[in-house]
Order: sequence, then C-alpha cells, then structure tokens
Amino acid sequence: MKILLSNDDGIVANGIRALTEALSQEHEVYVIAPDRERSAAGHSLTLHTPLRVEELEPKFGAKRNWVTTGTPGDCVKIGLSAILSEDEKPDLIISGINHGPNLGADILYSGTVSCALEGAMLGYPAIATSLAGLHSELDDFKFAAEFMCKFLPKIKEINFPKKSILNINFPSLGADDIAGVAITKLGTRMFTSNYEKRVDPRGKVYYWLAGELIEYDENDGTDINALRMNKISITPITFEMTHKSIMADLEKAFCKDGVCDWF
Repeated sequence: MKILLSNDDGIVANGIRALTEALSQEHEVYVIAPDRERSAAGHSLTLHTPLRVEELEPKFGAKRNWVTTGTPGDCVKIGLSAILSEDEKPDLIISGINHGPNLGADILYSGTVSCALEGAMLGYPAIATSLAGLHSELDDFKFAAEFMCKFLPKIKEINFPKKSILNINFPSLGADDIAGVAITKLGTRMFTSNYEKRVDPRGKVYYWLAGELIEYDENDGTDINALRMNKISITPITFEMTHKSIMADLEKAFCKDGVCDWF
C-alpha cells in the first residue's frame, strides 16, 4: 500500500517518526510535513505568501520526504496536487501520531484532523491518529504505531465512506494496560475562553489564552469516555456539515410553493 504521512507537530516530531518507521516495513511511505509545530492551525491554507517545499534525504524508512513552510492542510493539498507523481499517489493518508489527544470539539481546531480531512476532501481515505498523553519520547508512540500496522488490513473490510475520516485516539499506556478498542462518537470537550491581559517590557499590551479544559460528557459511547476506560477510540467523522433535519422547518418558514421570500 502507498501511504502519505503528515502531521501538525512538524517534520522532526517523534510521533510521525514512529509511524514512518513502523509502516515503512510493509508499505511504501511518503512524508510531507510542516517545518515547525503548527498545532491548532485548524483547516487553514496558505493563500497570501509563497509556499516553499524542500525535499529532504529519506529518513526512517520513508521512500521520499518533504518539508514545507505551510500548514498541515497545505502539506496534504500540495502533496496530492503538485508534489507526488501519479505513480506515487497514495492509497491512504494518515495524519499523526499527534502529541496529545484530539477529542470532542478539539477536532474543530486540530491541525492533525484537518490533515486527514483535506485528504478526504480530495477523495482519499484518511485517518487521524493521536496519543492522549504529555509524553513525547519515541518509545511513547511505538504501541500506537504498531497498532496502525495491524489495523490497516481491516480497512479493506469496511466501505470507507466518502467525505469522512477515522479519528483514532490512543491512551498513553503500555500494551498490557490497554483495555481494548471502542467505536465511538464525539464527546464534549471544550476550553474556557479566558485571556490574561499582560504588558510587555516595552509597555505594549498583549493577551495570552489561558483557558482551562472542561469535559462535559461522561456518557458511554464517546471518545472521551473510551480513553477514561483505557480504550483506543475510533470515531468516524464527516465534513458533510449540512444540518438536514432543520431544512423542512426553514422551507416552511420562508418559502411557499418552492419560492422563498426575499426581504
């Protein structure tokens, strides 16, 4: 299988290294990643400045490696549209392994998830992977990377839906402490929007986001609860954002006989 790897932690992050080393033993791996950490970049693209791309010497078993000055979304978009040749186009895109979890509403800000979503938007099956812990040594990611090697053959058993990705979060535990796998929905996990107002040495005012994490959802079936139970969570996510259930009410309120009022 041909696999394109990217992330939001940067080309030198241990998460993407562990994934590259593990997957390249059985697959043809290409890596396109940012030149620095771009966490919480969301699904942004570079429009107003040049996007620079440099090919590096292949490392950690990858067939080819590139580094870009762009966002995680840029990496996947330019990779599929301009860098990879036709015979290098991937069968699958994997983002990560992220240094930290991507649960609940986190995915709206996550560069890791956006990497995968960009691939899905361009018609490729894609997976976002994250390790739910503060540790970032290479060994911390090895179980997650090994799990992905065993998980990929399972992809053939599902009808991978278009406009969708799989979001996988791993507990930061050893293999013996993992309690299993759970297919989950997104929980509710938000940060309070507290900003500290400060003054720099030159007297200029600046603000520092200092929100605290709030996890509202403790119900079974969520990605948050799965990790609490020491399970690997696998959540299918779609970027099809139309809220179809309210369309009939809108039609009734604003339209008649197929014609909608204009004020």
